[in-house]
Amino acid sequence: MAKERSNTTAEAEAVPKKEKKQKQPTRAGAVFGSILLFLLTLCLFLSAGAAAQRRAARIKADSIAATYAGRVQGGAHLHFYETTHDFGDIPRKGGNLVREFEFVNDGTEPLVLLRVLTSCTCTKASFSKRPVAPGERGVVKVIYEPHKKEPGAFSKVIQIFSTSIEGRNVLTVRGNSIDVKKL
Repeated sequence: MAKERSNTTAEAEAVPKKEKKQKQPTRAGAVFGSILLFLLTLCLFLSAGAAAQRRAARIKADSIAATYAGRVQGGAHLHFYETTHDFGDIPRKGGNLVREFEFVNDGTEPLVLLRVLTSCTCTKASFSKRPVAPGERGVVKVIYEPHKKEPGAFSKVIQIFSTSIEGRNVLTVRGNSIDVKKL
C-alpha cells in the first residue's frame, strides 16, 4: 500500500494544477461594445452637425440684420434681379454667349461698382464705373467664350465688388458646351 500511495502522490504531483481561466469576452459582449461605440460616435456627429446649423442660422440672421440696418441707417445696396443664368446646350464653336444682369441700387447712397473678378479667362465682364444713384438701375454684361474650353458642362462665377453694404455679390452662368461635328 505504501507503494500505491507513493504512486498516487507522484501522479498528483505530475498533474499540473489547473490555473484559473481568464474570462474571454463573449461574442455578445463584443457586439454590445461595438454598438455602444457606434452610438457614441453617432451622437458626437449629430451634435456637431446641430451646432454647425445653429452657427449658420446665427450668421444668416446677423447678415439679414446688418443688411436691414444698412438700409435704415443709409448706404448703397446692390440688388440683382437675377444672379444665375443657364445657357442650356450650346455649340462650342458657335460664338460668344452674352448675358446682361440688371441691378438696382435700392439703398440710400450712391453705389459704385469697384471691380469684377471672373473664375476663368473664358469669361469676361463689363460694367459702368459711374456711380449709380439710389433707385437707379445698371447692368453688368457677362461674356462667355465656349471655344476657349473643352466641351461639356460649365459653371462660371463672377464676383462683383462694390460700395454696397454687402461689399461682394456673386453671379453665375452655366450651360453645356457641345462639339458639333461637321458633315
